[in-house]
Amino acid sequence: MSDAPAKAVSLPARAGLGASGGLALLGVLTLLWGLNWPMMKLAVGAMPVLTFRTICLLGAGLGFVVICRLAGQSFRIPRGELRPLLIVSLFNITLWHICSAAGLQHMAASRATIVAFTMPLWAAVLAVPVLHERPTRTTILGLAVGLAGMATLILPQGRSLLVDPLGPLFMIVAAVSWAIGTVAVKRFRFTMPVTALTGWQLLLGGIPVTLGALLFDRGFDPGRVSSGVWLATGYSVVVATLFCHWAWFKLVQRFRAVAVAVGSLAIPVVGVSASAIGLGEPLGWDIFIALLLVLIALFLVLILPGLRAEPGIPERKG
Repeated sequence: MSDAPAKAVSLPARAGLGASGGLALLGVLTLLWGLNWPMMKLAVGAMPVLTFRTICLLGAGLGFVVICRLAGQSFRIPRGELRPLLIVSLFNITLWHICSAAGLQHMAASRATIVAFTMPLWAAVLAVPVLHERPTRTTILGLAVGLAGMATLILPQGRSLLVDPLGPLFMIVAAVSWAIGTVAVKRFRFTMPVTALTGWQLLLGGIPVTLGALLFDRGFDPGRVSSGVWLATGYSVVVATLFCHWAWFKLVQRFRAVAVAVGSLAIPVVGVSASAIGLGEPLGWDIFIALLLVLIALFLVLILPGLRAEPGIPERKG
């Protein structure tokens, strides 16, 4: 990774993962991470938050150790990278996982995911002074349109959210911490493979979560948890924590922080829809308007810059 400003304005243009590969990976990530929100809601309704997150983080972290061994990759932390690794682990893993799961205990999964995905706003703001990323007009417009989609979803629920403010508060802290961690991963010069980088973040970030579970969740009885909840937890471990975290950091390593962050705006639309179908949470006109706005935002940030970069179509700098 480099501290120099990225010259690409969207997902295309980095070696090793081209435009089509980046968009395909982002699409898979969007679907699988969005589906995880109702899974999480089921899990934290039946087991303590810290215990659930410990299972996810340690299970996926150990999974990365096995993957590195099988692939013949080193899992060693290079010299000088421990301190930045601890920083990104704190924000990307510890704070995000504790606060997002806690927020789900105080609000519907469909609305919690919307608040969490104000993350692109914070990432876009932080990327300017930290990464020296110069936002283009289409990036700013795409961010505004995407956040308008989020507003369409959350404003009709404003009164109910005020009844229990802990939910939105936890989710906002989660969103800001995730944004800080995303920008920090771009800022530091990590040389280890993405697999090792992701695995170490899960293991190191999971240490305080595990200690908290050992201290505060002593009365938890795994035998009282239904098989359906364990299946939902298994999805969160293997799909949402192991694969999706790897895919996220792969995208963050290869492409501009703002572009990846705005691309994530489609995840809450999937999360809201999945919660409506799986948990019976209401699905109204606001979902469809938000989906349209998010698709427009994705086009502006991820597709339009690539079209402008084609021969004969000079790319305008904002």
